[in-house]
Amino acid sequence: MPRIVRVAVPVPLPRLFDYVLVPHMEPPPVGSRVRVPFAQGERIGIVLDVVETSEHPDDQLKPISAILDQDPPLSAELIGTLSWAARYYQHPIGEVLESALPVLLRNGGELPEPGVAGMRLTDAGRATRADPRRRRGTRSSDLLEALGQGALPATGLDSGLPGWRTAFRRLRARGLVEDVRLPATPRRADPVTAPRLNDEQQRAVAAINAQPDRFAPFLLDGVTGSGKTEVYLAAIAAALARGRQSLVLVPEIALTPQTTRRFRERLGLDIAILHSGLTERERAAAWLSAARGEAKVILGTRSAIFVPLPEPGLIIVDEEHDASFKQQDGFRYHARDLAMVRAKALDVPIVLGSATPSLESLANAESKRYALLRLSHRAGAATPPSLTIMDLRRKRLDNGLALNTLAAISECLARGEQVLVFRNRRGYAPVLICQACGWSAQCAQCDRPLTLHRGAARLRCHHCAAEARVPAVCPECSGTSLAPQGQGTERIEEALQQRFPDVPILRVDRDSTRNRSGRDAIFEQLDVSGPRILVGTQMLAKGHDLPNLTLVVVAGVDEGLHSVDFRAGERLGQLIVQVAGRAGRADRAGAVILQTHHPDHPLLRALIDGGYPALAGSLIAERRQAGLPPFANFALLRAEARQMADVTAFLGLAIESARATPLAVSAHGPLPAPMPRRAGFQRAQVLIEAAERSALQAFLPEWLAGLRALKESRRVRWSIDVDPVDMG
Repeated sequence: MPRIVRVAVPVPLPRLFDYVLVPHMEPPPVGSRVRVPFAQGERIGIVLDVVETSEHPDDQLKPISAILDQDPPLSAELIGTLSWAARYYQHPIGEVLESALPVLLRNGGELPEPGVAGMRLTDAGRATRADPRRRRGTRSSDLLEALGQGALPATGLDSGLPGWRTAFRRLRARGLVEDVRLPATPRRADPVTAPRLNDEQQRAVAAINAQPDRFAPFLLDGVTGSGKTEVYLAAIAAALARGRQSLVLVPEIALTPQTTRRFRERLGLDIAILHSGLTERERAAAWLSAARGEAKVILGTRSAIFVPLPEPGLIIVDEEHDASFKQQDGFRYHARDLAMVRAKALDVPIVLGSATPSLESLANAESKRYALLRLSHRAGAATPPSLTIMDLRRKRLDNGLALNTLAAISECLARGEQVLVFRNRRGYAPVLICQACGWSAQCAQCDRPLTLHRGAARLRCHHCAAEARVPAVCPECSGTSLAPQGQGTERIEEALQQRFPDVPILRVDRDSTRNRSGRDAIFEQLDVSGPRILVGTQMLAKGHDLPNLTLVVVAGVDEGLHSVDFRAGERLGQLIVQVAGRAGRADRAGAVILQTHHPDHPLLRALIDGGYPALAGSLIAERRQAGLPPFANFALLRAEARQMADVTAFLGLAIESARATPLAVSAHGPLPAPMPRRAGFQRAQVLIEAAERSALQAFLPEWLAGLRALKESRRVRWSIDVDPVDMG
């Protein structure tokens, strides 16, 4: 009987570790978790093989401490996809497999029971609900009333009973409600009738459903408001009719409440949700519900790409262009690209959807790797918003807004409509400066300005999270002429409150949505009718359907026009088009004002004259001519240390090694990082470039193995990023 178990242990070493089975221990199945001794402690690893012999002598092998699963949580398909990802992204297999598991499973916890978490009234709760003297109109009262109809699953209560978690904890502490496991019943209500699809939508759905049991990649290129979600829903409904699961990835946690509600109402189905705003137990329950085939529709952000799909039918990546699909530390995978790999392994269709597709996806469509589906018109009677450039040259500004812009806002509000003022910079002001001596508040760890957050009375570094109190006087000259420079969302909100004191103003950024209760409360208010001003960052730039919004003001356009990053033009164009797309999505026309000091900039002119397709076409031509992605393949070696000498010594040896290879790759550097100092560490990098992906993949393993062997590598923190989207 095989006695040697090969285990992937979550450590930064690109290898497996052999362990021996103790007598009478049955071999664990591949994909199961085991507890194994490692160094001075124990780790939870994943079994990848069980063999007869090891290359190590038996007396050097340690025994497995415990087998945690007989029903492995990781399927053969998922292990195969993750093994591919470990090789492609050059990351240790143990850490890659660990990243696919919910934290509760990583830590060796028991698998939750089958079914879904729910709640029900106790006898005391039923008596309290029936008491005519009980206080009504509170969240606790609302939850008691809802539970009076029977036990409820915890999933899906956010939209119907906001704030239910706090109410549930309060009622449970009083003995009025209790936890219960409920059977997983996919259908929970009659679906809402779907609107009639237009011809373009029908053609897209027909193409996706044409061959449902084979791998077929589609790029759904639809203008904002064209009804891409209706296409998704129709394709998901077809998968459900075949008894299959659908996985839907969205870039932002901000998009999940509205999307979840819409999916649930349309499909009449409980939706499994996976994002960072959930508790670890909620994430584990959703993950396992998908793994058991109970959850038929799974909606989540980046890490949801790792859910097991025993009954796969369809994968959808919404807003596929979004950079948040790329993990920026640790295992630096791209969820969109992994979704394509998984769809091929599962032999199911995959749809990448966007109003502003990435140049990579457009190039794949151009080369016929993806089938291109176009939605060129807004759904229903909605018309595209008009774009107007507001030339700020020689104009007086009020907290970053031109007087003409403020007049347009006032007119919009007078009509009972809503306005979105978009500023992709949170906080009150990006700089605090002394007007007497020129001192400015800088992060001591990053050599970058500290952002003033007036509401919290703090100076914060948005790069390393360092904080400081706002000084009462200038630390240099002891003067009192400290003044904020520039505008963040907090300052714009304050200025608009002063100008429009009778109009509700809602700020949506990472600060205002930091905790779940605040986030839920804000997203509940997005659909409220009547005059209103929304002030927000890119959290509001995509996915939200705001029927009462007719005017969008984009402030801070110029910051994206002068970046050295070759992706900056693509990102700015996508951001402008996405935020502009929030306007005029119902029966009232929308308008967009782009404030800029550079009204004749080619990027802005391309957007005004030809929209995103014209801009994307010119950018693809530039990339092809310059030999930049998607017409080249990059890997970025980053290194940092307290002393720059250690960084340059390590990267210098890395360059020498790279240039000695006979493979068709080029090495550039050492290059200064766009942010040379961060969190107290000096930073630099080396760029590896290859025309062919196969050459890059052939080069990287041996090169990185050589770097690990260097004594200089132990003096720095270094990482490799394959297909980087951020060159910093």
